[in-house]
Amino acid sequence: MHNLIVLLLKRQRKFSASNWLIFFLLTLGLLSGWKCAQAITPDNAPTELKNLLTQIDTAASQGNVTKVMQFYSPNFTTGDGLNHANMEKALVGLWKRYPQLKYSTQLQSWKSEGNVIIAETVTNITGSPSPNNNNLALNATITSRQRISGTQIVRQDILTERTQLTTGAKPPQVNINLPQQVRVGQQYNFDAIVTEPLGDDFLLGTALEEPIKPEKYLSPTSVDLELLTTGGLFKVGRAPATPGSQWLSAVILRGQGVTMITQRLQVVK
Repeated sequence: MHNLIVLLLKRQRKFSASNWLIFFLLTLGLLSGWKCAQAITPDNAPTELKNLLTQIDTAASQGNVTKVMQFYSPNFTTGDGLNHANMEKALVGLWKRYPQLKYSTQLQSWKSEGNVIIAETVTNITGSPSPNNNNLALNATITSRQRISGTQIVRQDILTERTQLTTGAKPPQVNINLPQQVRVGQQYNFDAIVTEPLGDDFLLGTALEEPIKPEKYLSPTSVDLELLTTGGLFKVGRAPATPGSQWLSAVILRGQGVTMITQRLQVVK
């Protein structure tokens, strides 16, 4: 950590975010989310559905890629453009870097459409610091919608996600202000506010906006950290002209730690 801080003390340095941004693949397709007035309550969910979610949680927590991918149809797709092949490839790289992630999924609601089940779940993902994951701590909450046929997932659409990664002895505590959804072309505010007194400490940081595409799960991203003259980041953004999903990230470094928080922004017509 000391070496990282020394490298970042200058006003502007390249900071590799590839190990951080790859965490967005952590949804694994086992998450789902669809708030629907006609959905049936989790208490009445089929045993097969509950067992499926439990089995995927267990396999994911073990980092067993082969077993996890058995729960996905060969024709599996996601709203982010992932398919069975590139999802498996990304998971192999992810769990090689971070082998101790824990998954816990809660079923929120479900409904049947013929032979297909559409379920809503919320999954919490946690990872403790260790030398194997660059001493990063992870806390993520993701809601998504998934279509299940038999014992395989055929489609997944992530609706909301928030991932926080920290490292160092005392990473800054940060609150994010960002709407979950905006219209095409709409202006919005993205604020990342450090909630604790700074004292004599300085802050380095940056905000990052990226469209969510399959290649973003696989390729590294670097960012420039700049000296912050206030207690956080305060940015004004504008949604693109076409609907889709964006990742909005804030990276903030303080003397004894780094915090990165990313949230998904849905852009609709």
